[in-house]
Amino acid sequence: MANSLKTAQFLVESRLRDAARGDSNACFDLGILYSTGTGGETIDLIEAHKWFNLAAVHGSEEAQMCRAEIAEDMSAREIAEAQRQARAWLTATECRAA
Repeated sequence: MANSLKTAQFLVESRLRDAARGDSNACFDLGILYSTGTGGETIDLIEAHKWFNLAAVHGSEEAQMCRAEIAEDMSAREIAEAQRQARAWLTATECRAA
């Protein structure tokens, strides 16, 4: 059990590093992770929407569809928060890259 948690944590950390470099697949994977609870993560639609949004920004049409699907289960306030978090992520990663 502890080993699978470490593996899941490593996967998340690995995908976060890749996402910070602008990898749309990593962003999409994080969206899937948070929308389905994969790897023992808690389902978090705000977090999932954020990652699907970031993948969509990088051109993923599949992420656009997933984002639209989960948005149906979210309030306007939750969607606004997810969008705010996505903008903050973009700003933070652009500053690190500069």
